[in-house]
Formats: sequence, structure tokens, C-alpha cells
Amino acid sequence: MKIKRSLSLFLILGFLSIHAQANGQKSSDDDRYKNLELFNKVLHLIETNYYEEVDSKKLIYGGIQGMLSALDPHTSFLPPDVFKEFKSETQGKFGGLGIEVSLEDGVIVVISPIDDTPAMKAGILGGDRILQIDGKNTKGVSLHEAVNLMRGKPGSKIKLTVQRAGHKKPMDFEIVRAVIQVKPVKSAMIEPGFGFIRLSSFQERSAVEIKAALQKLEKNGKLKGLVLDLRSNPGGLLDEAVDVANLFIDEGVIVSTRTRREEGREIRYAKKGVARLDFPMVTLVNGSSASASEIVAGALKDHGRSVIMGERSFGKGSVQTVVELGKDIGVKLTIAQYFTPSGTSIQAKGIEPDIHLANYDPEKLEDAKIDIQWRREKDLKQHLENANGDDEEDGPIAKPKKEDKSKKENLVKKFEPKSDHQVKQAVSYLKAYQLISRTQEASKSDVAKGAND
Repeated sequence: MKIKRSLSLFLILGFLSIHAQANGQKSSDDDRYKNLELFNKVLHLIETNYYEEVDSKKLIYGGIQGMLSALDPHTSFLPPDVFKEFKSETQGKFGGLGIEVSLEDGVIVVISPIDDTPAMKAGILGGDRILQIDGKNTKGVSLHEAVNLMRGKPGSKIKLTVQRAGHKKPMDFEIVRAVIQVKPVKSAMIEPGFGFIRLSSFQERSAVEIKAALQKLEKNGKLKGLVLDLRSNPGGLLDEAVDVANLFIDEGVIVSTRTRREEGREIRYAKKGVARLDFPMVTLVNGSSASASEIVAGALKDHGRSVIMGERSFGKGSVQTVVELGKDIGVKLTIAQYFTPSGTSIQAKGIEPDIHLANYDPEKLEDAKIDIQWRREKDLKQHLENANGDDEEDGPIAKPKKEDKSKKENLVKKFEPKSDHQVKQAVSYLKAYQLISRTQEASKSDVAKGAND
């Protein structure tokens, strides 16, 4: 029975080979059949000579996983358990840690933890290299295996051992798994007229929720400026990326994709009449902003709609599609690359910010501030009083806080946009832009008045 099954598999693979060539794929008939015959021989060898009986499905799945792992890190096999999880992720509800990972040089690396998930609350950061999962070494472990190890029953605990840049010793994090309901959009008013919207991932209805957030921010008046925060956003649905960009771009190309065949090129355009163009924008990105977030940042930058501020983005510019091979099984396959409206490839390069701005811990930044007791006019003996009665006394000089070495480093901090260094700098830029625009308008008015005089 096993021999017949192996021969049947060989015939099926041979048929697929003929079908592929009939569709114009370049491959030598002889080489293709020789390689398929080699695969069949190894399969038959294991089935007939391995020291214990092995499930054929396990061998076939393993063979497919091995084949796809020879390609890029984003192409992968989706067996039933993974396929089910993948579907739920794009709908915003899934179980696990809430962490986006990739495989780099055989090491599992965190792209980004998702907002308000167990991974973020525990203190996991983008760039962390996962060395062990519950004590099991991850060296040589496939991305699929690592993801499976991190999955588990909600409420159960898992320990991740990670190596973080700037730390000599590995760090242990105990995380409680949970069923995660992601709320991708958050908003706040930083200062009167200056709004903040954070998008943590591109899921179904992300664009709709951002539009609702804009309406909420404008309850008490129109916006003077907006900070769009795409930091540590690992991406998501392409359609949502296009729709989000369209909220701020009224016409032209948003993104184009190119496949191996010229006819496979696709261009996505903005729909007119949708965008808000009545306020300036700053978009924040960092090294964990990937994929769909890079599409949006790239489009906003190329159209001159927003200043991009922060750090160079991750650089994931490839397109994946999920091909269903059955009711509960599929393949995630890289089929194209993204290009910004100017024709720039994002892949392995990322989006370069217009203004480079590192992030800092606001508390440590405040402690590092140098306060000088300046001697001013009001400090001079017998100085003249302010004619408007606005002569004010300086407040007490802030003394630097003494470091409490007894306390451990606080890795988990609640995100507060009003105190975030990069957000504050973004708002400062928007205020400066508004001031410069007002000054230019006033200057033009004065010039026109002088000409009339």
C-alpha cells in the first residue's frame, strides 16, 4: 500500500510539473523529473526502511516545509493549526502572545510586539533575539516550529529567553498566554488642535476606525495638525493600507506591486473625494514599522502629504498571498514586491525618515536636563517694572532626581503619547510649520499692501 501511495504521489507531482510548464514556467523537463524522482525515492526509503512506521502525512508536510524554507523567510506552509490561526489574526482575534517574529540567519527575531498584548506588557521589544522557549534552544528551529512552541492554552505560562542589544546577559520573560482581541486604533489630543492617532496593525476596518478617530478628535474644533504613529506596526492587510493612505492622499498612485511577469504588475490608486488635506501631518516610524505601515509611510512621503519622522523602517517590501490547498491547509507564498509611488523599492531598504529622531525615555531625559539659574533683567537692583504688570518670578529650579539603584529597570511602561519624546517633537514640528505658514501669509499680505501703497 505504501509503495502504491508513493507512486501515486510521484504521478501527481509529475502532473503538476507538466501543468506548470504549460503555463510558461522555465524549467528543464529532465531536471524536473529527476528531482521529483529523487524526492519519491527518499520518501519510499523512509516508508520502507525507517526503524518505526511514520505517518505519510507527516513526511509530506515536512517535505513541503523544507521546500518552502529554501525560499524567503516570509514564504511558509500553513498546516491546519497554523492556517486556522492565520485566518483569525487578520480578523483581529487570536490566541498566543501577540508577537510578530521572523527568522534571520537561523535565529528567531522579534519584529514587533502588538499593543496591549501579553508580549508587550511583559516588556518584549522589537529586535529581541529569542534564544530559548521554555528552556528549549531555538537554534535550528524553523519559524513554524517556534510559532507552534509559543502557542498554547490561554492562561498558561511560557518563558522566553531573549538577547537584547546593549545587554550582555540574556533576559528571561515569563508571559501568560491569552486570547488576544486587538484594538488597532487609539487616539488622543496632545495639545488643543493637535491630535494623535496610533495604528498598531492593519486589520479589517482599520481605515474606518481611523476616520472615526478623526471625527472624535474634532468634536471641539478642527485639527491644526495630526501625528500618525506607525511605530512598531508590523503590517497586515494590503487593502487596509491603501484605504488608510487614501484618508490623507486625494489622487495618484498609493502603491504598486511587481511580480516576475510583466503582466502581473498592479497599481493601486487613491480615490478622489476621500482624503483630508486641511491639516499638516507628521508620521512616526521606527525599525519595527514593517510592510503595510511602510506602504502608508512611503505614499505619504512621496506625495509630500506628511513629514516622516523617527528611524528607518524595517524594510519588508514583499507581497504574500495565501493559497488554500484544501479546506484547512494552505501556503503563504511571496509573489511580488512593493514599490512606493515614486517607484522606490521598500525591500531590505525601508523608508528613510525626512527627520531622523531617536526615542528617549522621558523620565531619564528629564533627569538629564541641565537647569541653569540665569541672571536676568528682573534680578538687577532697582530694575524697571513691567508696564503691563507681567513681571513674574521664576519657579524653583528642578533638582535632578537621585537614581534609586535598589529598583530594577522598569521594562514595562504604559504608553502615554503626551509624554512620549518623539510625539512631543512631532507636535513641536507641526506648531513650527503652522507658525512659518502664518508668517509667510503675513509677509505676502504686507508685500501686497506695500505694492498698493
